[in-house]
Amino acid sequence: MIEDPLFYLVAVPALMIMGISKGGFGGGLGVAAVPLLSLTISPVQAAAILLPILIFMDLIGLWTFRGKWDKATAKIIICGAIVGIAIGTASFKYLDEHTIKLLISMVALGFSGNYWLKQRNGAHPAKAPSVVRGGFWSVIAGFTSFAAHSGGAPLNVYLLPLKLDKTVFQATTVIFFTIINYVKLVPYTWLGQFSSENLMTSLVILPLALVGIVSGIWLHTRIPEKLFYNLCYSFLFLTGLKLLYDGVSGMLS
Repeated sequence: MIEDPLFYLVAVPALMIMGISKGGFGGGLGVAAVPLLSLTISPVQAAAILLPILIFMDLIGLWTFRGKWDKATAKIIICGAIVGIAIGTASFKYLDEHTIKLLISMVALGFSGNYWLKQRNGAHPAKAPSVVRGGFWSVIAGFTSFAAHSGGAPLNVYLLPLKLDKTVFQATTVIFFTIINYVKLVPYTWLGQFSSENLMTSLVILPLALVGIVSGIWLHTRIPEKLFYNLCYSFLFLTGLKLLYDGVSGMLS
């Protein structure tokens, strides 16, 4: 089990944000978890520690939002994500720690920057579903989900413009992440990511995720989404900047 106190200090906000996001706010801000944990451990180890926790949270979300997802949309994005996971598995050995940090920082900065830009430009009409757009962004979501559990960022690039009903949107992300996280068990096991240290650490911090997802479910209809997103996207942007610095400095050293 990891014994560094700094890891657990970072794990508290990481797991709470991830749980609250998955429980009631579409799961997109779960992208913050690996970047935060990557401030104290390698991104690869952070992803391995989080996967069993994500699967546990998915089951709670699946029960809460059962049968409310958009089936047609779910089919498009799940098929694309499985292709992305296969690409991630095939390229895993070519991605070093600094490259992964850069990848995560780009997703974090891009996703938060896209959010603020849309806030500035105002509302836009809903887009129609598209197999091409949905397939493209879900392949990227599958790849980034495999590498750093950050599939919510590219997935939401496709889903958010559809402007689905709030609960339908949440339920669709729940079924999406439930299936792809179970699919990821196969390559993660094959690549030897589930060491005893990682699994014990997952078990220790699991209660934080449980509190987070229960809070997210409760907050789903009780908190202004704009306030929640503004705070978390600001935090995500700052984390992305830190990881960008770490990735670039690591590659240049």
